[in-house]
Amino acid sequence: MSLATPQSIGIDGVATDHHRISEGMNSSVYQTADGTRKFTVSHQQTKTRMRRMVRLDRQIIAEDPLTAENAYQSSSVYLVIDEPIVGFDDDTLDYEVDDLIAWLTTANIGAVLGSRH
Repeated sequence: MSLATPQSIGIDGVATDHHRISEGMNSSVYQTADGTRKFTVSHQQTKTRMRRMVRLDRQIIAEDPLTAENAYQSSSVYLVIDEPIVGFDDDTLDYEVDDLIAWLTTANIGAVLGSRH
């Protein structure tokens, strides 16, 4: 079952619509009108595990400082929930996601982007 379309996701603090551009049995891809941002939600199940992913991709045109040529560059940010088929309920996993999101402060994200571990 798919999420509603469009999905509203902030771009630099401004809510922006991402419309569904593809839908599979266990995944959907949403995209901005200009095609520079994609939002993907997918689920993969094996015999013993379920892997859920929410991903945001962004594409920009950037100048290469060595050649001065413009080229497309992309980045991705995503959250994966990897759980066994039995043993964890949705509430427990929801708390885990909330705890991780709470840790993702500006300071902690800056530390990670600065290659600290």
